[in-house]
Amino acid sequence: MRVTQGTFSFLPDLTDEQLVAQVEHALSRGWAVSVEHTSDPHPRDVFWEMWGPPMFDLRDGVAVLREVRACRAAFPEDYVKVNAFDSTGGWETVRLSFIVGRPAEEAAYELSRRDGPGRTIQYEIRRRAARGRP
Repeated sequence: MRVTQGTFSFLPDLTDEQLVAQVEHALSRGWAVSVEHTSDPHPRDVFWEMWGPPMFDLRDGVAVLREVRACRAAFPEDYVKVNAFDSTGGWETVRLSFIVGRPAEEAAYELSRRDGPGRTIQYEIRRRAARGRP
């Protein structure tokens, strides 16, 4: 299973050159960039661990690539993503977010359905156990 979150998630992983191009696109619009990571990319968990503070004053996509590489090296079994924030409207909003690092074995989730009283239906997203583990 391939975790599909954010922009470009259904495409093959971006090359480093493509990553730099996307970051430079964001920087050209005045957006701040940050790098985040997590070991559990549950679809409802939008808050990942930050890799350093957001890069508000940065104007170089290659510098972001260096931070991404450092995060990948420090957390090789985590998912790593880049976010671009736009504050031009007076508030921070994510304009661009994409995964740039994945563990060797992807997380797998399943959707369970439970019928409740009065014909209600409840859904739950659960992480499946990794292969070979209970």
